[in-house]
Amino acid sequence: MEQESPIFTAEKATISNPADISVICLYFLAVIGVGLWSMRRTNRGTVGGYFLAGRNMVWWPIGASLFASNIGSGHFVGLAGTGAANGLAVAGFEWNALFIVLLLGWLFVPVYLTAGVITMPQYLKKRFGGQRIRLYLSVLSLFMYIFTKISVDMFSGAVFIQQALGWNIYVAVIALLVITTIYTVTGGLAALMYTDTVQTFVMVSGAFVLMGFAFNKVGGYQGVFDKYMQALPRRTLSPSPALYNISAACYLPREDSFHMMRDAVMSDLPWPALIFGLSINSIWYWCSDQVIVQRCLAGKNLTHVKAGCILCGYLKLLPMFLMVMPGMISRILYPDEVACIVPEECKRICGTIVGCSNIAYPKLVVSLMPNGLRGLMLAVMLAALMSSLASIFNSSGTLFTMDIYNRLRPQASDQELLIVGRVWILLLVGVSIAWIPVVQAAQGGQLFDYIQSVSSYLAPPIAAIFLLGVFVKRVNEQGAFWGLVGGLAIGMARMIPEFAYGTGSCLFPGACPRLICGVHYLYFAIILFSATAVIVMGVSLCTSPIPDKHLHRLVFSLRHSEEERIDLDTDEEEEAKQREAARQQRREQAEVAATKSGRLQLGLETDGPKAVSSFGKLRRCLGWFCGIGTGSQEALELTPEEKAEELQRLTDITEHPRWRRVVNINAVIMMGLATFLWGYYA
Repeated sequence: MEQESPIFTAEKATISNPADISVICLYFLAVIGVGLWSMRRTNRGTVGGYFLAGRNMVWWPIGASLFASNIGSGHFVGLAGTGAANGLAVAGFEWNALFIVLLLGWLFVPVYLTAGVITMPQYLKKRFGGQRIRLYLSVLSLFMYIFTKISVDMFSGAVFIQQALGWNIYVAVIALLVITTIYTVTGGLAALMYTDTVQTFVMVSGAFVLMGFAFNKVGGYQGVFDKYMQALPRRTLSPSPALYNISAACYLPREDSFHMMRDAVMSDLPWPALIFGLSINSIWYWCSDQVIVQRCLAGKNLTHVKAGCILCGYLKLLPMFLMVMPGMISRILYPDEVACIVPEECKRICGTIVGCSNIAYPKLVVSLMPNGLRGLMLAVMLAALMSSLASIFNSSGTLFTMDIYNRLRPQASDQELLIVGRVWILLLVGVSIAWIPVVQAAQGGQLFDYIQSVSSYLAPPIAAIFLLGVFVKRVNEQGAFWGLVGGLAIGMARMIPEFAYGTGSCLFPGACPRLICGVHYLYFAIILFSATAVIVMGVSLCTSPIPDKHLHRLVFSLRHSEEERIDLDTDEEEEAKQREAARQQRREQAEVAATKSGRLQLGLETDGPKAVSSFGKLRRCLGWFCGIGTGSQEALELTPEEKAEELQRLTDITEHPRWRRVVNINAVIMMGLATFLWGYYA
């Protein structure tokens, strides 16, 4: 239980035996093999095939991909770390999602499907018209991906890899990013969803194994409750008492550690904020975030989408037992390291002075798991990191390509959009690597609280716009835009001072004025959501409504409408004509150039032996690898009748009555189970 040497040096060579290395290599081979297999099954040469997997995915890869996209390495490190520091309540972040993911499948996805959209900003463009809302959301989403999701996942993955392997952080992260980028760039969404399915199995099975070892070590489930409150570090006196006044409250476990419903005013997670404030953030994440919604839009039909949401909900029950409780066990077994309180000691153990609770899960892995299984758990962490990063890369590529680049070059061909989407992913990798030093410098505090607080300052206005846009016909473009602007201003008025003054900790109280930072961030989410909704409705009621002829199949009440919809974005038709004319002109130019040079141009082959050059073979090979080139041109050029038939298939939300009843009954059962667990641990 007692470790005198720093973890970073004591465990450097932990994973260096043949058994662990073999397991890791087999894992990577399996992931790459599944990715290559999925490349052959799907048409990656069309926008719908690359970004929506041709809308042919069934329920089990949808549910597994939703779970894997959500559960990154940040969850393993962050949930276990917060569990070690504060107890069970952090599991409420996971169990809240059980109810919100059902809203996604039953209320939001039917509207998105009938709208015929690929991205969430594209939906807002159709719903409200104009360009400014779509551009605003696209840019804000890309910033949130880069500076919160990617940074958190990379940091948490690096924490694990450094302790497990002793690798340099840049070597570890760059290697993971390269492998992730290869199957993201080449395979599209289908490859991600199939590999996510494999990785979900790896994550869950590996975490179950570690959970078994951990519970066995402390004497079973009851042992956690009996021993956690006595898990105290031996060293609680600082060598510099003038600098740090360490009180008992800083290192004693919380009295409400085993309660999920905590005091509404004084606790770290007040119960009204956990229920209502967190639900607002969850609506943004689960019902309007591109990474999540894109997986549902790829569903074969609406019933498969609902079943996938139910599967994801059941999987979301697991983090309490696979991550939070093992984090608490880590504090029981290694209190001097996981629960360290003396800043100099914490700096020696994990490199930061504000505490080492974030090492709780990695510490369990390197200390408890035998050879081979330890390699499996590293594969679990790599799976979590890679699936989360890959999902963000693919979805941000979709956002940039369809909502920003396509605005700048409306005449761009489908093939050009596919290339740009892949190039953007490569650029995003470069930005992510450059952001690593910032992540290292900002690693103090609770990782999960950091990401949730940032979401509470930026996400509620977006959640309000989507919720009102989907369910309230009276909301118009002016109300939505000024609601977003006003909500962003209010959120930044809280976020900027908090980060400027610092959030503070038990040893280092923050200097932010109580008037600004005294409200819990989840309570602030409720205030921000309400203020945004008032602005949206107020401005909308003072301006002209949008006629129903523009809203058919764009709002929930009109999702089954058979009336012809006149899109507010009628300029899209003119842009489509321009793109078609430009595409035809490029084909003609390519034919002329191919005739003159005897080379391959844009997948068009010339006659004669000169065409079969080494350069041509290499180009065709790269074209197949990326799903662009020979054999793709026919798929890119559909007749108007084929396009209409494809659009009808993609926007269909009809369900078989029997299977609709089956998924509805399963949804009720899942909500009943979730309610019981909330009550049991309340």
